[in-house]
Amino acid sequence: MPIDLYFLSISPPCRAVLMTAKHLDIEVNIKIVELLKGEHLMPQYSKLNPAKKVPTIVDGDLVLWESRAIMQYLCNKYAPNSTLYPSNPNERAIVDRWLNTDMSYFTANKEALVMKALFGIVPTDQQITNYKNSLKLIDTLIGNNKYVAGGEHLTIADLSVLATTTLLSINDFEDFNDHPNL
Repeated sequence: MPIDLYFLSISPPCRAVLMTAKHLDIEVNIKIVELLKGEHLMPQYSKLNPAKKVPTIVDGDLVLWESRAIMQYLCNKYAPNSTLYPSNPNERAIVDRWLNTDMSYFTANKEALVMKALFGIVPTDQQITNYKNSLKLIDTLIGNNKYVAGGEHLTIADLSVLATTTLLSINDFEDFNDHPNL
């Protein structure tokens, strides 16, 4: 039975969850939630996700929201031995650090770009500077590593950061020349 994934394609967290599911060959039933139409505010969706955001999954009796928690859950349940979310505590700690860094720092600094993409609201110079500083930090932290977490394998940290940074492709901030590691 496929997992229901409440999804909006413009949402980087939704894309990160979908990439994780696809990488793990997990069948999902995508249910589009149109934020611009207020579908996330409807009572039936609010019952699933009181935070009224996407993504949300329903897997049997489990309802789960927060993209990184969903990604971790999918790996833990459906592929516990996958290198996508390493079982080694030290390796997993680095992946978790990246997931939290992506959520707390990079995501906060991309919100202005989301507002531009969704509503045409032009970001302030300071918001653009903050996002560019985020890119610089990601680039520095990645360094010469092949993957975000520095290991030998793709992880959910890579998928999360990829989803966050691809938001640039729908905005006017596509110059990666200053960020050779991205």
